[in-house]
Amino acid sequence: QLQLVESGGGLVQAGASLRLSCAASGRTFGGWDLGWFRQAPGKDREFVAALGWSSGRTRYAESVEGRFTISKDVAKSALYLQMNSLKPEDTAVYYCAADVSSVGKAPPLARTAYGYWGQGTQVTVSS
Repeated sequence: QLQLVESGGGLVQAGASLRLSCAASGRTFGGWDLGWFRQAPGKDREFVAALGWSSGRTRYAESVEGRFTISKDVAKSALYLQMNSLKPEDTAVYYCAADVSSVGKAPPLARTAYGYWGQGTQVTVSS
């Protein structure tokens, strides 16, 4: 099975930036859809951003569009989420997710579309 490990979370002040990483082991991300999701206490796990590894397509939740950027490093088989202008509402556990891609379609937004998940990394934004 594909193994995913997130890193880069931490405690920062509002307005600061963080860069999250998701590393794959056992396989490369070629031909896969990748997503970032987050879950705050008492809330559902919600979509943040997605990337089609081969197509280059990206999608963002409206709440983060313009502030967050999802990207990849093919050589390292790594996925990144650059988070700028962080707000207290961004506080959550952030998860990396992956699944085989749907040919000709944009990477999915639904949590249930992803079968492989990392353990998450905590992001806390203070006011």
